[in-house]
Amino acid sequence: MTRSTAPSADGARPAAGVSSAAVEYLRLVLDDAAAIEYEGPLVRARAAGADAATLAGLEHVRLLALQVRAAFAARRRRESELSALFDTASDLATLRGVDSVLTAIVRRARQLLGTDVSHLTLNDDASGDTWMRVTDGSVSARFQALRLPMGAGLGGLVAVTASPYATANYAADPRFRHTDEIDAGVREEGLVAILGVPLIRGSRVIGVLYAADRTERTFDRSEVALLGSLAAHAAIAIDNARLLEETRTALDELSAATRELRAHTESVERAAGAHDRFIDLVLRGGGVEQVAAAVTDALGGRITVLDEEGRPAPSPSGGDDGDLPPDPAGALALARATGRAVRDGAWSTAAVTVGNELLGGLVLRQEDGLSDSDQRILERAALVTALLLLMRRTASEAEGRVRGELLDELLTAPLRDAEGLRERARRLGADLDRTLAVVVVRVDDPGRSRALAAAGHLAATRAGLAGLREGRVVLCLPGLGAGEAAALVCRELSAAAGRPVTAGGAGPVQGPAGVAGAEAEARRCASTLEALGRAGQSASADELGFVGLLLGEGRDVPGFVTATLAPVLDYDARRGTELVATLRAWFDGGGSPARAAEALSVHVNTVTQRLDRVGRLLGRGWSAPDRALEVQLALRLHRLTSAGGG
Repeated sequence: MTRSTAPSADGARPAAGVSSAAVEYLRLVLDDAAAIEYEGPLVRARAAGADAATLAGLEHVRLLALQVRAAFAARRRRESELSALFDTASDLATLRGVDSVLTAIVRRARQLLGTDVSHLTLNDDASGDTWMRVTDGSVSARFQALRLPMGAGLGGLVAVTASPYATANYAADPRFRHTDEIDAGVREEGLVAILGVPLIRGSRVIGVLYAADRTERTFDRSEVALLGSLAAHAAIAIDNARLLEETRTALDELSAATRELRAHTESVERAAGAHDRFIDLVLRGGGVEQVAAAVTDALGGRITVLDEEGRPAPSPSGGDDGDLPPDPAGALALARATGRAVRDGAWSTAAVTVGNELLGGLVLRQEDGLSDSDQRILERAALVTALLLLMRRTASEAEGRVRGELLDELLTAPLRDAEGLRERARRLGADLDRTLAVVVVRVDDPGRSRALAAAGHLAATRAGLAGLREGRVVLCLPGLGAGEAAALVCRELSAAAGRPVTAGGAGPVQGPAGVAGAEAEARRCASTLEALGRAGQSASADELGFVGLLLGEGRDVPGFVTATLAPVLDYDARRGTELVATLRAWFDGGGSPARAAEALSVHVNTVTQRLDRVGRLLGRGWSAPDRALEVQLALRLHRLTSAGGG
């Protein structure tokens, strides 16, 4: 064997066999061979009978090679740990929630140190202890719920001292202050070896990171340093995650505050806009329809106007029964009692009141409901509506009094100062020299006041006059016939009074002097309608014919007809004959049976036979002039009453 001339590690020159073996050991190092393979060169040298010096040199080279191998392994391990720490830092940097950060820290600690369990506790400053926050590999619920008093157990000591602690056998380690609760939890989890390092933020410990095994194990410095490095990254990541969550919470709160502020601003702007519009309506003397339109423009939805009894009135938004709450009258009564708008699902009801008097209400259907500020807009709209109605009613009452006083003077005989009356009428927009229809309305309480108000409105809009005289409503309306005016007044005042009214019409007349006579005629027409059983209807003297001139108040029309024609009426009813029709045709034909037969399309003998039957029923003198007039009048009244009843 050739000896090498190079000096050995101790200054001596190694033998040639040692030099060749060193090359072999270098190959083993390069190949990362197992430690047992390093015995091979030495075993072969002994087998070849190498001397003691050569064997000592080989042993020395083997030890050096193993040291190099261990150094390379440590460097690779360190590189692996650094790479893992770098990956951990990268992973933690991408996490946003505190829970996900803590879970990632504990899982990575268990992977890096190769332990059975890893866990993390956080300090609770309020209760003065540290509590189990996250675990990985744990199977014990009791262990997962542990709380460690400061200074107690391994973790409590780490939290107090801000220093890492490790133990190969926790249960037998006297350095730690054992408690029954902590020891029981550790035993149930089966932990033996435990390593804990502090999580430090600034100068304050915020928690402890642990790695633990269920068998005895000694944690070396590199493992302590590795877990400590992970804890440092973890503390930063936890702090960042907390700051991020606090920032996100602050942003959410700021966004919510901004939304509330925006909603409040919009609400204030809506209220201001509605307020300005309401003021404009008051100044311009607007009506309920304009107020309702302003409310829907400001708040949306559909609005319905109620009268004082909770019944819907026409609204500009086209409200119908579907736009009303289940009990409109009840909601209106409650709104009146409380003085506030009442909510019932999608409906909000506000009462329109003046003092203690209920004038009506406003119902707004808004699917999204109303905010408090929007509810105040509806309440303000009800107040403006009440003001407008009061102003309108006051003006109407004042004008109605003036018109009524003028009408009263026109109906008072003898007429004085016709020219003065004409001038006063012109100031009211009425012209007494136009043709005027006069209508007298008979209406009972409690609808009389509403009927009078409606009459005043009708007169004001049609340049006429209206007033109350002897308990009857009287109107003078220009440009209409008597029957047409009576029908119009009957329809309008019946709707306002909530019950049928009876209206008699007369005229038309022209000039102040003719009004009183027309009023008397219209009054007789109204009385005649009631005498004929046609109350609640309208007619003029022309429509009633001569009957209106003959009848007055208190006549028993049905009794007169029965007393005069009862036998004939009963005979027709029993036998199905046409005696009454034959009598009418005979009178209409001037007492000629031939003309009556022609009108009835029957033979003249048939008419003669029927008249003989009438004579037997009514008596032989029925066709005498005096008696014939009563029969003819009874026939006319029977026709009128039959038409009114039908």
